[in-house]
Amino acid sequence: MSGAGGVPAPRTGTGGEFRLIVAECFGLEKPTFQGEGPSCGIPALFIRLSRCNLTCGWCDTKYTWDWAHFNPVEESQRRTAAEVLAWALSSPVELVVITGGEPLIQQRPLIPLVQGLLAAGKRVEFETNGTLVPDSDLLVDGVRFNVSPKLANSGVAEDRRIVETALTTFARSGRAVFKFVTRNADELDEIHELVSAFGMHPVYVMPEGTTAEGLIESTRALADAVAARRWRLTTRLHVLAFADARGR
Repeated sequence: MSGAGGVPAPRTGTGGEFRLIVAECFGLEKPTFQGEGPSCGIPALFIRLSRCNLTCGWCDTKYTWDWAHFNPVEESQRRTAAEVLAWALSSPVELVVITGGEPLIQQRPLIPLVQGLLAAGKRVEFETNGTLVPDSDLLVDGVRFNVSPKLANSGVAEDRRIVETALTTFARSGRAVFKFVTRNADELDEIHELVSAFGMHPVYVMPEGTTAEGLIESTRALADAVAARRWRLTTRLHVLAFADARGR
């Protein structure tokens, strides 16, 4: 059985409960922050799901999908929504970030997880590439989508990375912000075309970089041009604070 993008769908566990394919959960034993976007700097727990429907060349979590270089058996495990929920509820941290890979591939088992988090007073953010239409059960108070449409710099064909129905849904939902991974000021015109076509707001530009030196360089190359367009600039705090260490 296959899910979105030809990715295997989560299997059911005992009692018919679907299991999530999880790469890692972190932020409990070693506290961390949301490193990007409007919640940058806020303490957070992270649930990183495995599998993705895109293959971005600069991706820094290839262990969630690149099976030519990583072993899926070693890099992921199946856990029930109840198990993941119990893990998150063991911490007083309010913000829970569900990321990937591409988390919306696994929407069905995510619904009870999100409902449990919200019922416990948590706030949820999804990090998504914006190619999959979110289920209406996820478009609720307490949930925000940090949507990151991929540009040509990703190396992915446009018809795979830009999906009109999904981006239109996010733009009209009132529950999304749009964050673009960018290498240089020349790419801002490409962002402008997407923003205009889909009515995206608010817009965050995030310099690409996996080292502090590289991130500082790309930030300085973009800052003036982003400011001139009245868009928002976001850093990658985890790169600056933890040297892009896995699980931070």
